[in-house]
Amino acid sequence: MTTARAYQTATLLSDGRVLLVGGPGASAELYDPKTDTFSPTGSMATGRFIQSATLLDDGRVLIAGGELNSGGSIASAELYNPKTGKFIATGSMTTARAYQTATLLSDGRVLLVGSWVAGGSEASAELYDPKTGTFTVTGPMTAVRAFQTATLLSDGRVLIAGGCKDMDTTVASADLYNPKTGMFTATGSMTDARTYHTATLLSDGRVLVAGGSGSPSVGSGMLLASAELYNPKTGTFGPIGP
Repeated sequence: MTTARAYQTATLLSDGRVLLVGGPGASAELYDPKTDTFSPTGSMATGRFIQSATLLDDGRVLIAGGELNSGGSIASAELYNPKTGKFIATGSMTTARAYQTATLLSDGRVLLVGSWVAGGSEASAELYDPKTGTFTVTGPMTAVRAFQTATLLSDGRVLIAGGCKDMDTTVASADLYNPKTGMFTATGSMTDARTYHTATLLSDGRVLVAGGSGSPSVGSGMLLASAELYNPKTGTFGPIGP
């Protein structure tokens, strides 16, 4: 890369290039697989890291929240336009967020969930509408959480699973978000409380949840080899081979 980075986001663009943003600073760059090279692109208006980056249906990328290089979560957001190579400001979130999840919904809006602020988690959630460039409150979740996963299901709902509620407590609970009602409802809990895990939508509609840590304070003794499957038809998680 043209700049050393950590906690950056990497977003696959519609034209096959990859946008790398932040971590630290305001700089951004593009990876072109045709030439196998990185090149600088426009800089963000605000230097940030641990933000979310979401490819919108129109090809732009929504960069939201994160932390300033000097510390502190932020609510500002901006849009990257691959055609111009520039970032422009868009509406700010209703809540300053970092470590949030951002999920592109079937209707083109973006669901932003959770946050980690001053050692604690949040239950709040909001929606970004690219047609209006504004964020509005939705939800909230049934429980506070951060470092959770968010997976768009085949039926348009979003599975929010696991995470932690504070510096000491990892959770096994999960929520389902329904974009039609704007509400979260509890669904079956995971067999293991976990955070920093992965959650992948499979071709049959189930979700594979794997690994992570049993504690927000990651240590070798707390890392998990276990894995489980979520079945949206039954609303339950079931363990599979480690």
